[in-house]
Amino acid sequence: MKIKAVLFDLDGTLLPMDQDTFVSTYFAALADKLASYGYDKETLVAVIWKGMKAMMKNTTEERNETLFWREFSAVYGNTGLCDSALFDEFYEKDFPKVRRAVGFAPEAKQTVSLVKALGYRAVLATNPMFPKAATYQRVGWAGLSLDDFEMISTYEDFTRCKPNPEYFTELLGKLGLSPDEVVMVGNDAYEDMAAAKLGIPVFLLTHSLVNRKEIPLDEIPHGGFDELAEWLKSFG
Repeated sequence: MKIKAVLFDLDGTLLPMDQDTFVSTYFAALADKLASYGYDKETLVAVIWKGMKAMMKNTTEERNETLFWREFSAVYGNTGLCDSALFDEFYEKDFPKVRRAVGFAPEAKQTVSLVKALGYRAVLATNPMFPKAATYQRVGWAGLSLDDFEMISTYEDFTRCKPNPEYFTELLGKLGLSPDEVVMVGNDAYEDMAAAKLGIPVFLLTHSLVNRKEIPLDEIPHGGFDELAEWLKSFG
């Protein structure tokens, strides 16, 4: 198999983390920010989750961003839309503090560098449920730069989310590639393994493995960064 690109997940893959800890810290910080503007914290977090679920279930041609803000405005009306600037302020001033909820793996940069040395295109196939402002910062937290990737999926640009296999179809369409020309590297045995439904080989990094459905890993390539490096070299 001759591949042309490697698709990388971000959260829990290139950026080590406990997903639940990260999300709870993230949403708590956002709720604290908006509470000073009259938003009830509990209601706000519930609305954010509703927006996230709407994006995960998206089967329309509307961008995930549109669906999120539709759910938000359904509760908060025009006031909520006008307050979208508060979110921009949050990502600029407050979101950097959320970094304490994630880890760091120097091997992430080394692995992306290896991919390029092997002549492959590097793509950040992170779940497009967050805005560029949040995603781009997390790229930096992982010790990487935006220039390390040909494409980074965010909610402004995509209409599908993992674990919907159509997310990968949409991504490949933007890249001009077919399933047999890419491999996927992730940490979620359900969401990232959705790529396998298109015939895309998947490697699961296990330092922050998520396997809520207890999917057997015997037949799935998995391990640490060293094992990943050997797996990537095997396609040369």
